Amino acid sequence: MTRNTRLVMSIIYWAFVLYVFMPLVLMVTMGFKDSKFIGFPIKSWTLDWYLGVVQNSEVLSAFGYSIWIGVTSTAISLFVGIWISVLLNGKGFYGKTLIYGLTLLPALIPGIISAISFRIYAQLWGVSPGTGAIIWCHAVHNVPFVVLIVSARLSTLPKSYLDAARDLGADPLIAFIRVALPYLKPALIGGGVFCLLISFDDFVRSFFLGGYQPTLPVLIFAKLRSGMSPEINAIATVVLVLTGALGIWAERSMRRLNKGN
Repeated sequence: MTRNTRLVMSIIYWAFVLYVFMPLVLMVTMGFKDSKFIGFPIKSWTLDWYLGVVQNSEVLSAFGYSIWIGVTSTAISLFVGIWISVLLNGKGFYGKTLIYGLTLLPALIPGIISAISFRIYAQLWGVSPGTGAIIWCHAVHNVPFVVLIVSARLSTLPKSYLDAARDLGADPLIAFIRVALPYLKPALIGGGVFCLLISFDDFVRSFFLGGYQPTLPVLIFAKLRSGMSPEINAIATVVLVLTGALGIWAERSMRRLNKGN
C-alpha cells in the first residue's frame, strides 16, 4: 500500500468517524442549552435539563418499564435460543436447514410488518395489548440473534469435553450444564446485552403492542409530537451514556472470559 493510498484511506476513515459522532456531540451539547428550543448559538448553559431527567417520575417510570421488558424478553430469548442452538448443532436428524431458516425469519421481517402481524395474532388469541404482548413480541424477535451468537460459539466447543464428562458418568443434561454452559458464557453475555439493547430501543413493536404505560422510546416519541426541546436531548444523552457503559462492560467481560478459555 502506497503512502498516498494510506493517506486517502485515513481521510475516509476520519471523515466517517466525524459523520457518525458529530450528531451525537450536537445532541449532547443541546442538552445543556438554557432555552426551551433547539438551535444555535448557545448563549447560556445549564444543567437543569439533565437534573430534570432524574427528577421526572414519568421518565423514570418509562425507563424502568423498558428495562423490565428488556430483561424479561432477553431471559426468554436466551433460554429458547440456547436449546435451539443445541438442536441445530446436534447430529442425526433431518430438517435442520428448515429449522434454521424458520428460526432466523423473525429477524428478517421488517419491524412494521412484524408489529402489525403480532397485533393481529394477539387479538386472535385474546391477548390484550400491554406488557405481556410486548415481551412476547420482543422475545420472538430476539431469539434469532441469540441462536446466531450461541451457535457460533458452540461450534468451537471440542467434542472431547462432553465425551469426557459422559465417560465420568454425567448424563447429557448434566454434561451440558457443567461443561458446555460455562464455555458459552461469552456468547451468552454478548447475546444477552445485544438483545437487551434491541428490546430497550424498540419503538415500532412497543408502540403497536403497548398499553397505557409507555416504554421510553414511545414516551420520547410522544414528547417529540409537541416539538423538539433540550429535555429530549438530555433524556437521549442519559440513555446513550448508560447503554454505552453496558456495551463496554459486555465487551470487556467477553474478552476476559475468552482469554480464560
